[in-house]
Amino acid sequence: MFNRSDSPIPPRGNGREETMIARGVKVEGDFVSEGDVTVEGEVTGSVRVTQHLRVGQGAAIRADVSAGEAVVAGIVQGNLQISGTLELLETSRVDGDVTTKVLSVAPGARVNGRISMADGEVPVSKEQKISVG
Repeated sequence: MFNRSDSPIPPRGNGREETMIARGVKVEGDFVSEGDVTVEGEVTGSVRVTQHLRVGQGAAIRADVSAGEAVVAGIVQGNLQISGTLELLETSRVDGDVTTKVLSVAPGARVNGRISMADGEVPVSKEQKISVG
């Protein structure tokens, strides 16, 4: 499913644990992961990933999101706080404010919100901060 050649997001292959929310799966509530997360389905609530978040082309996240790194090909309706690199692919749509240290935006990607490029720390939540650099 995720190793198909038509997938716009390549698999990580880094040996870390990965959680997948498959196409057709809907998750509601506070989603927290210490590993990598791939979303191909729908998530509503809040999302906190300490490592790498991948949002597939058909995926939709309706939540505030914090992650170490992220690649987005689908829809995110909520604020994004990424402590490292955020990559927005050509099919991505973000409706919310973005805070990240490094931002890559492909032609065709859409962002409706403010973009802040952080030096040093990116606030993750009121309880926790992730230090970068």
